Amino acid sequence: MDTRALRNPYHDFDGSPASTQALFDAQGKRALEYVSRSLKCLTHRHDVTFLCGDAGPLAVAAVVYSRLRMTQEADECINRLMQYHQIVVNLSGGLPDELLYGRVGYLYSLIFINQQLGQDRIPLQYVQQISEAILVSGEHLSRKFRVQNQSPLMYEWYQEQYVGAAHGLAGIYYFLMQPCFVSSAEHVHRLVKPSVDHVCRLRLPSGNYPPCIGDDRDLLVHWCHGSPGVVYMLLQAYKVFGVPQYLEEALQCGEVVWRWGLLKKGYGLCHGAAGNAYTFLALYRLTQNPRHLYRACVFADWCMNYGKHGCQTPDTPFSLFEGMAGTIYFLADLLQPMRARFPAFEV
Repeated sequence: MDTRALRNPYHDFDGSPASTQALFDAQGKRALEYVSRSLKCLTHRHDVTFLCGDAGPLAVAAVVYSRLRMTQEADECINRLMQYHQIVVNLSGGLPDELLYGRVGYLYSLIFINQQLGQDRIPLQYVQQISEAILVSGEHLSRKFRVQNQSPLMYEWYQEQYVGAAHGLAGIYYFLMQPCFVSSAEHVHRLVKPSVDHVCRLRLPSGNYPPCIGDDRDLLVHWCHGSPGVVYMLLQAYKVFGVPQYLEEALQCGEVVWRWGLLKKGYGLCHGAAGNAYTFLALYRLTQNPRHLYRACVFADWCMNYGKHGCQTPDTPFSLFEGMAGTIYFLADLLQPMRARFPAFEV
């Protein structure tokens, strides 16, 4: 039989920490080249997020250096990352709160460090200080728009009150409901829960969600705008508050994605089939219903025929969030569906 098969280089990889480290050791030189190149391209501006700022390359470099046992270099990257902390918690600096360009995006950088290097690598107090700043900012905008009786928290980006995961309410509330991110459980129940309920009331007749408050067009079924991003907020709300309605509406998000989630925009994560397929993986992890895993596999089959459906070519065709890298990431994640997480977003 050996003469009829190629050697599987990943035969010994079982997903355990030891095998992960062994696999990383084999690819470490290439990873080091990539992060070294990235660190030379930092903007040195106040771009503080994981995806669109300097925080992302610093956080990834810290993990790569740590995996390669380059302790001094890893510590230096973390120290540089923490220098942004005061900018982020400063409410007078004009920084937004959303994931791609705001406070939540910086918060994810710290969480990424702790997920990879240990939960105490970044002390919890720094996470909670950022979460507190996000809450204060949200209360201020809620009062400004005079919607505090409907939603104690409100957020905007470029004068629009976005709903989805990338720029909007769903992505922010998802993080605010994570265990211990907010120091006071009373704040989560008094501020976050009714604000989540306000998002639920925005649901369109199809089961989808609008891109922003006041725009009732039912056009976008993307992770960045629509049900594929809102589902994470709903599932987290169900875990935290135990209200069946949240799970029911999350399941409805799955139906929306199943019906309309194969997009002409392509196969990427932000607004493509791979990103939408993570909806099914999130539902599968919580419910264990094989229907959701089957649907993720069907979307994966679509992605395996990359470029054969007449879809649009992304502006950055090899990038993580728009291009082929994200599609490959999803296909790899599907091999271990219970451990799959939407990259640079899910905790």
